[in-house]
Amino acid sequence: MAAPVRVFAFRDARWAPDPVLAPSAAVRSPQPAPLVIDNGSFQTRAGWACPDPAVPAEPLLRFRSLAARSRGARGGAGAETQVGNDLGSPEPLRWLLRSPFDRNVPVQLELQELLLDHVFQRLGVSSQGCVDHPIVLTEAVCNPLYSRQMMSELLFECYQVPKVSYGVDSLYSFYHNRRQNWPCSGLVISSGYQCTHILPVLEGRLDAKNCKRINLGGCQAAVYLQRLLQLKYPGHFAAITLSRMEEILHEHSYVAQDYIEELQKWRCPEYYENNVHKMQLPFSNKLLGSTVASEEKQEKRQQQLRRLQELNARRREEKLQLDQERLDRLLYVQELLEDGQMDQFHKALVELNMDSAEELQSYIHKLSLSVEQTKQKILQSEVNIEVDVVDSKPETPDLDPLGSEQSLEDVESVNEFEPLFAEEQPEVEKPVAAVQPVFNLAEYHQLFLGTERIRAPEIVFQPSLIGEDQAGVAETMQYVLERYSKEQQAILVQNVFLTGGNTMYPGLKARIQKELLEMRPFQSSFQVHLAASPVLDAWYGARDWAVEHMNREEGWISRKDYEEKGGEYLKEHCASNVYVPIRLPKQAPRAAEAPSRASGTGNPGEQA
Repeated sequence: MAAPVRVFAFRDARWAPDPVLAPSAAVRSPQPAPLVIDNGSFQTRAGWACPDPAVPAEPLLRFRSLAARSRGARGGAGAETQVGNDLGSPEPLRWLLRSPFDRNVPVQLELQELLLDHVFQRLGVSSQGCVDHPIVLTEAVCNPLYSRQMMSELLFECYQVPKVSYGVDSLYSFYHNRRQNWPCSGLVISSGYQCTHILPVLEGRLDAKNCKRINLGGCQAAVYLQRLLQLKYPGHFAAITLSRMEEILHEHSYVAQDYIEELQKWRCPEYYENNVHKMQLPFSNKLLGSTVASEEKQEKRQQQLRRLQELNARRREEKLQLDQERLDRLLYVQELLEDGQMDQFHKALVELNMDSAEELQSYIHKLSLSVEQTKQKILQSEVNIEVDVVDSKPETPDLDPLGSEQSLEDVESVNEFEPLFAEEQPEVEKPVAAVQPVFNLAEYHQLFLGTERIRAPEIVFQPSLIGEDQAGVAETMQYVLERYSKEQQAILVQNVFLTGGNTMYPGLKARIQKELLEMRPFQSSFQVHLAASPVLDAWYGARDWAVEHMNREEGWISRKDYEEKGGEYLKEHCASNVYVPIRLPKQAPRAAEAPSRASGTGNPGEQA
């Protein structure tokens, strides 16, 4: 039985610009509803946290966390800044794209301000001069205090928000997916666009001391896949873009349960034919090597020549008209001189920027010659066009009027030599057909995805594939578990939770189960759960928390807290980081240092 043909076309979807939404009246009364922003390094998601059923319980905005500032046009227009979906497609502007994130930590606050402006504008925040809605914002695990300080300064000083709450996106997803029979403890594996985190949660709180990060995610997998395919298909180097690689990762890649065993399967030709995915690149049916008939080429040349002659004739006529008008003007001035009207003659000379009558005569002579030459060129071009038309007619052979008077002997002598010199019949020129390709053009523009489907996602388990000196997910998970007692390990592995956009590969859950089975003791139990929506559950969890704590003080940083305790201050809650305040070292009193300096210094001569 023949294997089904697996040819997939790239969608190359363009992003539709986000509309300006009109907020519902429920987000303003009886009090301003919190605004939930999942500030991810790959995508920003924003929406309202309102219990009213009239307000959608889903993110209203979803756009890439990118901005591009184009250069000003030559016509005088200033530089234009585009954010998120307004970019249309990232590939034409790839070299202009900027992100506020370094890994998963926002560091470019100017770009972060552009993203927040886009969110507030498109969600229809109508308050004048400020944003009077509470903000729930996600941040990175163990976020640096400096980054939180700059973010709080931006929100409180620039937007005048009343209060803000920070939380970890993966913990929001963990609590959103927690069911009634789930324990409050667990091991969260969060893999996103830039990083992968192993987060132990004990008794409902994050154990920040034992959190581990792997600097690998979906971005590195896309770059690795791009390099593999560019080396495999150097003829399509420019067509293998990062956007298309991300599409392949999202729709055609999977995680092998046993990587080495899966590679052995791909060595079998039958398995390869049954499982290879062919990605069709866009191409044109017009062949580069196709030829055009000589008549068509000649006709095109004639058309181009005719257009050129018409253009030259039009230019000559315009030049002749200008020269004739100026010559008439100069002749009128010369008539003033001949009529003796000297005052008007001198005024005309000043207008013409001339000094004397001799200069006027010289200009008249030059213009007369130029007008005559232009007229001759126009006549000559008309004659050439007529000659070309006559030459293009088919020639008819001239009939010899004396041919009928040939003698019979001459005719017989010609007939004797006919067998020796056979008359060559002129070959009728046949239209040249298009050159047929020696290969299938569509197949030439196909990318065959074999082992590449498993190589790119495998870097999270084996970072050495791309030359990274880091531990994989399995080794890091085992390292984190070994930092706890056996009783705590048994509690953590009962709830291994997978979340993040980079955990959506088919087979990832089975791979984690296999790795746990190898590292856990014999006959020990464990459970692995995958988030219901690994991409959006962080926003849903943040919304649930905001609705539940809307009228509470727990977890909210007010403007008074910001002014008294600084921008790095954090109020902890069930899904937040652990707040570690800055402890400055105590400086030694200068009074104690003075005697020691005095005793140590003296006369250099006495010391000698």
